[in-house]
Amino acid sequence: MTAIAVTIAGSDSGGGAGIQADLKAFSANGVYGASVLTALTAQNTRGVSAIHDVPTEFVRAQMDAVYSDLSVKATKIGMLASATIIETVAAGLKAHETGPIVLDPVMVAASGDPLLAESAVASLLSELVPLADVITPNLHEAARMLDAPIAAGEADMLSQAERLMGLGARSVLLKGGHGTGDDSNDLFLTATGEPVWFRQTRIATENTHGTGCTLSSAIAAGLARQMVLGEAIAAANQYVHGAIAAADQLEIGSGHGPVHHFYQMWSA
Repeated sequence: MTAIAVTIAGSDSGGGAGIQADLKAFSANGVYGASVLTALTAQNTRGVSAIHDVPTEFVRAQMDAVYSDLSVKATKIGMLASATIIETVAAGLKAHETGPIVLDPVMVAASGDPLLAESAVASLLSELVPLADVITPNLHEAARMLDAPIAAGEADMLSQAERLMGLGARSVLLKGGHGTGDDSNDLFLTATGEPVWFRQTRIATENTHGTGCTLSSAIAAGLARQMVLGEAIAAANQYVHGAIAAADQLEIGSGHGPVHHFYQMWSA
């Protein structure tokens, strides 16, 4: 049977992040992608100039249409701009067979533009975090979720991942890409309490737009293909590292360009 994954997220008109990145990552990892749009952004490699939230009744209509017909094996959740959209998505997830859920708590674009209202953070924590099989915050998002300083090292990352588990997360992948130093290390923590580190050498490039969306979608793709969670994360980590390493092969826009989702398929 064809492996199918769904992304519930916002659209990036520049094509580097959001729904567009999710569908590219699904395809690059051998999975058919369907989508539920929660917001439209006027966006390019230099930033976000406007955001239009999709009406909640239409968000739910998309969910009902997709899940009632497609045999979905995994779900990725990205940008949810408001508390009402978060509540709508949570209700829709509870009403359908979604497969494992990967929650990427998108809060700020790579350009620094806010993508989640401050008033919606509490709803994200109470409504969606307990439903997700894994949450994938970066250092900035974890700090905002915990109302804490940004983790300054691996000890801080472990402490914050444990605190996120205490808020009801089933497992946490805390991404270290926004840190400093020669290495970019991600921490995976589950209910067993045994930390697993995914370590990569930091790649010197400004073209990292869509990295978080791409990683969470690649994890969902692995889950849709029946990988266990740890294996899906490991495979996604390798895929994204390659996509970042190949990003400078693309010439997209004049700001922070996207990662190269199809580096394994396109000729250089």
